Amino acid sequence: MKRLPIGISDFKKLRDSDFYYIDKTLLIKEILDKKSEVLLLPRPRRFGKTLNLSMLYYFFSNAGEYNNLFANTAIAQYPSIMAHQCQYPVIFLTFKDVKVSTWQQAFNDISMLIKQTFERYYPVLVETMSESEHEDYKSIMHRTADLSLIAHSLKTLGQLLYRHYRKKVIILLDEYDAPIHAAYQHGYYQEMTEFIRNFLSAALKDNTALEFGVLTGILRTAKEGIFSGLNNLNVCTILNEDFSDKFGFTQAEVDALLEHYALSAKRDDVKQWYNGYQFANTTVYNPWSLISFVDKKGAFGCYWANTSDNALIMKVLARAGDMVKVNLESLLSGKSVQREVDEALIFPGIERQQIAVWSLLLFSGYLTGRIKLVEGCWIGDLVIPNKEIFLLYKMLIKNSLEQAISSAAFERLYQSLQEGDGAVFEKIIHEYLLNSISMFDLPNNEPEKSYHLFVLGLLVTLSDTYEVLSNRESGYGRYDIMLIPKNLQQRGVIIEFKKVDEREDLEEAAQQALQQIYAKAYAAQMRNRGISTITAFGIACKGKEVLLKQEVL
Repeated sequence: MKRLPIGISDFKKLRDSDFYYIDKTLLIKEILDKKSEVLLLPRPRRFGKTLNLSMLYYFFSNAGEYNNLFANTAIAQYPSIMAHQCQYPVIFLTFKDVKVSTWQQAFNDISMLIKQTFERYYPVLVETMSESEHEDYKSIMHRTADLSLIAHSLKTLGQLLYRHYRKKVIILLDEYDAPIHAAYQHGYYQEMTEFIRNFLSAALKDNTALEFGVLTGILRTAKEGIFSGLNNLNVCTILNEDFSDKFGFTQAEVDALLEHYALSAKRDDVKQWYNGYQFANTTVYNPWSLISFVDKKGAFGCYWANTSDNALIMKVLARAGDMVKVNLESLLSGKSVQREVDEALIFPGIERQQIAVWSLLLFSGYLTGRIKLVEGCWIGDLVIPNKEIFLLYKMLIKNSLEQAISSAAFERLYQSLQEGDGAVFEKIIHEYLLNSISMFDLPNNEPEKSYHLFVLGLLVTLSDTYEVLSNRESGYGRYDIMLIPKNLQQRGVIIEFKKVDEREDLEEAAQQALQQIYAKAYAAQMRNRGISTITAFGIACKGKEVLLKQEVL
């Protein structure tokens, strides 16, 4: 059996060392047939973007003899395409590791990438450099180049290579948006977007030295943001049929992989765990998950975890409106939600726009669905793709709950629900609000965002013991939270929240919440199931203040 390419994204290393390779070389033909001057291919993380760009580099680059890498591959059967092999100067940059907490650190990392790229080509550039260009080169090498010089460095390098080889340049830029995600999380979004806008515009717009450019990332940021300077950009997202089978593994490719490693007997379970991503009309698997599964001798697990990217998702979910969290509860219950999505995103204020939140989750790989264009809008039934992502959601929400309250406090919370101890429950909710508002940078006057995240925390952490429901009909109205014990002899719990403004009284509001539970007959649903012991909690909240009233129904 061939070795598995765990963590290998260099195409030459993979081919030279005869690792197992699922042939994606027809990407080359599709790119050339597309004839786009600048092509953006956004895909979720760990779907083979870096390996595919590395493959493009070794195919087109005139920097070495790489012909043998493509022997016996699918692209080798197309002589007209093979005529392009090793014919172009190629610049290949990846921003995947530019994920730091300050703008200065990010600029330093990008400057280092530019330095390393110029060093690679210096032997062929030195003869054609002018005196001023040589001075610019020295400042790049000495890491003293200013913002403007670094922003124009990719264009400068391309022009120098064009002058030397008399052949237009191909630019490959991997994970262009990784620095943008980090900038949004750490508060230097404006500086980063201005730099990336100028960097891309200089290199890719009206550049006479450019043959074509290919960019990958997770998201397409809105044209009025990063790509405002590019009028030659062709974007093919997961909603488009083009390139839909070039990132990720198709069912036929997975079947061959499982057969090679004698794991075909687990095919159906593999589909349940890792299948389900819909790229236009093609269904694909996450390559990282499949290769990790095979490497672990067929052990199922959640292999797609990545702390920094997950932190961004949790931050957006925590800040999002109530309806997003209600819909997320439906998704975690195995249902679908029909929502509109948009291919282009702008990060500032993303959590205040439902369409932006759902788009982020879809294009990042946390949701999937068959999306159709209806009267100019992309609309589809969104679902959690598979068991792996379902478990990832549970882990993220549970971790956020455990960060906000201690494990000992959570044990007391669980006990207070079983015993109907409102005093302990009130204390723990207060502790949760204080910590979660700080943890997710929520305004003090928006504690309801924490309440709904608290509900999701209950949903995933108590699901073995309770059926956790929220915002559902029972009796003559809709309750906030209902905990239905799976053991009908145990206590059921109904919780009603009241948000109180500055003019209202906490005690009166908590009593009104209790009266609503009684008047609307919320307990009817549990009574019908044969649950006899039910405790009602009426909880009034004013900012970070909490007051609880309770009554046995």
